[in-house]
Amino acid sequence: MATYSGVTHRKVKVQGNFERYAFMFMRFSGVLLLVLAVGHIAIQHVVNNVHNLTIQFVAEQWNSWGWKAYDLLLLIFAFTHGINGLRNVLEDYVHNPKAIKVINTLLAVFVVVTILWAGYAIATFDSAPFLNN
Repeated sequence: MATYSGVTHRKVKVQGNFERYAFMFMRFSGVLLLVLAVGHIAIQHVVNNVHNLTIQFVAEQWNSWGWKAYDLLLLIFAFTHGINGLRNVLEDYVHNPKAIKVINTLLAVFVVVTILWAGYAIATFDSAPFLNN
């Protein structure tokens, strides 16, 4: 039987970079989305009848900041998770570093603008006209 001697052990210092954090974000947001999205589906389609999903139903929910925060978190994590996945797929097919940088910049701007725009719409939604008081 052969024995191996002279095995060296070395420590590898892992660099903290964007791809590492993007990888960790995908795992974290995926788990969080399981809770948020399954909860959303359960509330909207199981607990409540789908035929009752009207603007009045949404207005009643969004009359509370808790529901607005829930939907805003769902929006933020689902959108960034999806765009990060798109970014990964595009980087598999685009090999020009300058093109990748342009694509990443455009995607980042798109994410920020969309989340701010949709977040503003959710935060400032006035439910009063839709509620039957």
